[in-house]
Amino acid sequence: MPSRSARALVLEAWRRAAAMGLVESDATRLDDDDVRRLVNRIREVGIARGPALHLDNVEAPSVAEAEALLHVVVAALEASPVAKYEWPAVSRVLEPEALASLLNISVSSLRRYLSGERETPDEVAARLHHLALVVGDLAGAYNDVGVRRWFERPRTALGGSRPSALLTGDWAPEDPGPTRVRDLARSLVAFSAT
Repeated sequence: MPSRSARALVLEAWRRAAAMGLVESDATRLDDDDVRRLVNRIREVGIARGPALHLDNVEAPSVAEAEALLHVVVAALEASPVAKYEWPAVSRVLEPEALASLLNISVSSLRRYLSGERETPDEVAARLHHLALVVGDLAGAYNDVGVRRWFERPRTALGGSRPSALLTGDWAPEDPGPTRVRDLARSLVAFSAT
């Protein structure tokens, strides 16, 4: 991927996939083979199958084609909860009580969903996916302890509210409070990338 924007898209796609528990977060090179591996892994779990098929062609895509495919991959990751993989990824960072509170579920339900004993309801999967993306964004600026503390500290950008205070009840990712939390977390990635 010779293009700077293509490399930024690869990093963004890899960061999101890692936050969702689909790939390890320790990739350093992110060369063409890594991109194929990432896109094939995403296809394995049922996300962005078209771009993966395009990368399987005999000829390597042009930089413009690769960038277009990566935009599709990033958007598909953003829109595709995969609770089976996100439960372990998010619960490695957030303690069960805090995670259950943020998701508006009981700790016992969390444990059943995490173990696969029960299917995760769609609304819980959507909230979990949102949290996975927030945690992934924060991982670019904080370690696990810092991520946990971030949710509990008042934030000027949130009018002095704690992020956790905007993630209460039966919230949906598109609600104003959760959107503001995600935007703030995402801004940390943009800031650290400059």
